[in-house]
Amino acid sequence: MSEHGSGTGSERDPHLTGAPGTPPAQPGQAPPVAGTTTPYQSPHAAETAPTGQPAAGTQWGWGQAPSHPGAPYPAAYGQQAHPQQPYGQTSSQWPTQGTAPTAVLTPEQPSARRAGRLRIGVAGLVAGALIGGGAGAGVAALLDEPSRVTAAGATGQSVVIRNPETATTATAAAAKAAPSVVTIYVASGSDSGSGSGVVLTDDGYVLTNNHVVTLDGGGSGSVQARTSDGTLYDATVVGTDPASDLAVIRLEDASGLTPATFADSDEVQVGDVAVAIGAPLGLSNTVTDGIISATNRAVATGSTQDDATVIDALQTDAAINPGNSGGALVNAAGEVVGINSAIATVASGMPGSQSQSGNIGVGFAIPGNTAQRIAQELISTGSATRAFLGVRAQTAADDENSGVGTGAEVVSIEGDSAAAQAGIQEGDVITAVGDRPVTTSTELTAAVRSQAPGEEVPLTVRRGDDSRTVEVTLGSSD
Repeated sequence: MSEHGSGTGSERDPHLTGAPGTPPAQPGQAPPVAGTTTPYQSPHAAETAPTGQPAAGTQWGWGQAPSHPGAPYPAAYGQQAHPQQPYGQTSSQWPTQGTAPTAVLTPEQPSARRAGRLRIGVAGLVAGALIGGGAGAGVAALLDEPSRVTAAGATGQSVVIRNPETATTATAAAAKAAPSVVTIYVASGSDSGSGSGVVLTDDGYVLTNNHVVTLDGGGSGSVQARTSDGTLYDATVVGTDPASDLAVIRLEDASGLTPATFADSDEVQVGDVAVAIGAPLGLSNTVTDGIISATNRAVATGSTQDDATVIDALQTDAAINPGNSGGALVNAAGEVVGINSAIATVASGMPGSQSQSGNIGVGFAIPGNTAQRIAQELISTGSATRAFLGVRAQTAADDENSGVGTGAEVVSIEGDSAAAQAGIQEGDVITAVGDRPVTTSTELTAAVRSQAPGEEVPLTVRRGDDSRTVEVTLGSSD
């Protein structure tokens, strides 16, 4: 049974979606045409790139997270109720910017409605909202792209170091990683969007965000991907995992692609160089740089309480914008450490007519180690599993300041779950997972999700005036 977030939401089962196709044409533009392809056969349990694959959770939405620990929505571990917004989709019409997942820092509110064909998702957000990197909504670059491309070998490299003596760390990192990043186009009826993806294997497996291939939860459709050398491929969706906002697609008839190299994301430190590569606003092969500004950041996203998603994220100040969703966050060596998924933004204006600030230097990426594990499961089985503790919890507020969390208070326990077997009781307050402090229910969810099913982890539990350490073997949930 899936665990619930700090609200009433529950994780949805992974599913297979998508079929090859071509996005609808932009106004005044002929639709792109992929090179000759043949129908994709059922995916085999192929090995991923030697270094593994990265990942992220359910679709990002336009909800908001409670502003105080005592928010009325109890959270369960393995999922979070404070919604946030993903980066994945853009509108197919005018130069209106579409965004995806967002987490908000004010009381929970209904998700914004999509109007007409424009995928706007920003309405209803407030200051502090987390907005995902949706694809470049209707940007001029997409409207002006060639009407046709000829399928060719995808072995080119779009970034070349022409002046080594003046090259920067970002120059070298981009030169290595850019050929492994693709732009993804998705269309379903009158809706369309775009995002980014990371090449996992030379024969076409590509990792991206779930909210990219599902048009931020609007439904599945035709999928295409353009590699860094301009080759356009039809693609099929191999598997999706809404709970982690990750998905894997496969490019049809692809060969000779450049798989990304992955670093051990557990070794990432605050201050490390961070380079984001993707297609913000539909602008393919865009490179921005910065640093890792935080690790183990609990980020909640989702359009409603029912599809809330929590990721245990790397935080970066490298510029990330709508369209970067599913793209690579790499280190100084050009190795992938995370999959870009969401950003924090500031919204202003009256409810229903708010505008967002765009990138403010606070972006979030799903750690590469988590992404690799989930991607391999999606390739092998079409679905993914996650660690399951088996409790519902809410943030425990400080006695003197209700806005300060002191842990995750257990509201209920699922029978025969990992928590029940470890002797955890209702009313217990979990204050740490391993050496990682927990001050809110969202942080507990993120900490549990950062683990693999079957992992044995110590939990620090406060019961009354006593504090003790309990060893828990995490269960599995799909």
